Amino acid sequence: MAPMSHRTRLQELITELAVVRGQVTLSSGEEADYYVDLRRITLHHEAAPLVGAVMTEMLDEAGVSFEATGGLTMGADPVGAAIMHHTAGQGRPVDTFVVRKAQKDYGMQRQVEGPSVEGRKVVILDDTSTTGGSALTAVEGVRTAGGEVQAVAVIVDRDTGAKERVEQEAGVPYLFAYSKSELGLD
Repeated sequence: MAPMSHRTRLQELITELAVVRGQVTLSSGEEADYYVDLRRITLHHEAAPLVGAVMTEMLDEAGVSFEATGGLTMGADPVGAAIMHHTAGQGRPVDTFVVRKAQKDYGMQRQVEGPSVEGRKVVILDDTSTTGGSALTAVEGVRTAGGEVQAVAVIVDRDTGAKERVEQEAGVPYLFAYSKSELGLD
C-alpha cells in the first residue's frame, strides 16, 4: 500500500467510525457539535496500523528526530504503540512510554512509565487536541523525567487553539495528520 493510500484510507475510517455528531462536552470542558472518538480508530484492527504509518510518515516528513513517543494516558497510549509497531517493522527502534496526570506516590513513584526517556529525543502524542492541555501536561512530565521533547503530534486537530498554545508554552512544533476541515467538520 502506498503512503498516500495509507493516509486516504485512515481518513475514510476516521470519518466513518470516529466522527460522532451531536452535542458533547469535551475534556477541556468546552461544548461541541461533534465528537471525534479516535479510540474507535486507534484500537481498530485495520486503522491502528494505518495510524502508525501515517504518524511516522508525518514526523519523518517534518524532519523530527525521535527515539521514543508517548503522552498522557489514555489518548496517547495506542498511538504510541502503533508508531512503535510500525517503526519496528522498518527495523527502526522507537520505544513508547505512558505519562500519568500526576506522579505516583507509591512503587517507583514515576509519572512517566515504560523505557526511560532521560536524555532521549521524544515526541509527545495525543489522539486529538482542543486546548493542548493534555499535551502540555505530558511535556512537563517528560521534561521533568529528563526527556528532550522534539514535537507534539496529534492525529486530528480541532483548530481551537491547541497548536498556538503548545508552540508558545512548550516551544516545540505542533504537528497534526488531519485538520477538522479535512474531515468535513467545519
